[in-house]
Amino acid sequence: MSNQEYKNSWRELYKSAPTQLKKMSETKGLISAFNANIDAVIKVSGKNIEKILNADSFDSSILDKGGPTSINSKEDALRGITKCFAGGIAEEWLIGNEDVYHWLNEHIGFDQLQMGGQGGIVANAMAVCGVNPVYVHCASLPEQQAKLFLDLPNLLSVDDKGELKKAFDISRSEIPLIHWIIEFNKGDTFNYNGKSITCPKSNRFIATFDPLNFKLAIDKPFAEKFNHGRAPFEYIILAGYQMLQETLTDGLKGVDRIDESLKIVEKWLTATPDHILHFEVASTQDRVIRKYLLDKLAVISDSIGFNERELIDMLEVIGEEELAALCDSDTSSANLFKGMLKVREYTKCPRLQLHMFGLYITLQNKGFKISPEKNRNGMQLAAVVAAAKAGTGAIHDKDVLLWAADKEVSNAGLTELKKLSEEVESEISHNKLMELGIFTNDEIEIIAVPTIIIDNPVTLVGMGDTISSISLVGAR
Repeated sequence: MSNQEYKNSWRELYKSAPTQLKKMSETKGLISAFNANIDAVIKVSGKNIEKILNADSFDSSILDKGGPTSINSKEDALRGITKCFAGGIAEEWLIGNEDVYHWLNEHIGFDQLQMGGQGGIVANAMAVCGVNPVYVHCASLPEQQAKLFLDLPNLLSVDDKGELKKAFDISRSEIPLIHWIIEFNKGDTFNYNGKSITCPKSNRFIATFDPLNFKLAIDKPFAEKFNHGRAPFEYIILAGYQMLQETLTDGLKGVDRIDESLKIVEKWLTATPDHILHFEVASTQDRVIRKYLLDKLAVISDSIGFNERELIDMLEVIGEEELAALCDSDTSSANLFKGMLKVREYTKCPRLQLHMFGLYITLQNKGFKISPEKNRNGMQLAAVVAAAKAGTGAIHDKDVLLWAADKEVSNAGLTELKKLSEEVESEISHNKLMELGIFTNDEIEIIAVPTIIIDNPVTLVGMGDTISSISLVGAR
């Protein structure tokens, strides 16, 4: 078959998307936990940076000083901004001083606020797709955070009295958890202390004030709502662990916070035995935390989701450094599939899903509770919705969700699907992955879907979380 014939064939398969979207409203409850925060996005010009530096009394050598990649003073904040501006690099530094938080609010501000955190992003995506109800955990839920949730009656959280209520309407007396995303443009310049500094590449600096999510703080009233079957659900989607470190700033151990969360989750699972538990891996920098999550959470999960980089990170801590290096140097679907097999072997998790550029791959045990055909349908719906988000900038309205339903799958996706098909042919068996996206034998089921790529995306924020959750819950 020619490339266009494959595209035509996949266009027919993708026609299931509207039906799958309607089926999502049949879902009887989903918990999205644990992290939600506020992303405060602002485009900062060199002129603005220069104005801030000149408007206050700063050490004149601030731009030349090194120091820790953390923020405990306004000088630290400006050191981080100017470092990333001058280098055209992206870094994230944590704010350890509340006074700096208030200073950033006053002197940097924001152009727009948007939902941050996998838990919050997944909750909005599930709610607009019709899942009813969606229960979202928030370590902090003041009005500023609440108004970033969609104004939908099926999206619930816990108010300051411990009662479930529409998340949009809640206003708890808690400090907002803000991640400042400070963007700058290539070629922009500013002058300070006799030097002219030019930004070589458009990039961003993230200054994060999030003391609760960084220690995986869990709202007790929310946690207790799902004990004893009082609020039934079909799915739990867990994320937010990636912010933990081996030793936290207050002396707590990151692994202890994981253990505490798992005690809560185990109570939920006991109360509602008929469930699917999905763990969204995310980019976990601390190797001790990364390994512990695989050993303690992935092994009890029904499903885990990850991208290329996160798969490589997992391989690095399960004794597959050589394969990790191969995937890093040649990030093809064939090599990544080898990595998925190793993670499956290590964790024994029955369903793994990779979202890479142009292709989604699900690897699951033979006879998993979601059939290969249903998985394919869910993955195709996820691809359509992800393309709508990339192309329009937001999926806040149900009418937008199928915006990309009539678009062709990408050449890049078909190229990667071919590489996967050839790898499966070489190592396992003849297959029809190119035509049908499904291969099964007596042990495993492989489902692969070439995706729709938007050439000039408006946004890519939260894309992986959206893909993983809709692929799973849309597979009905």
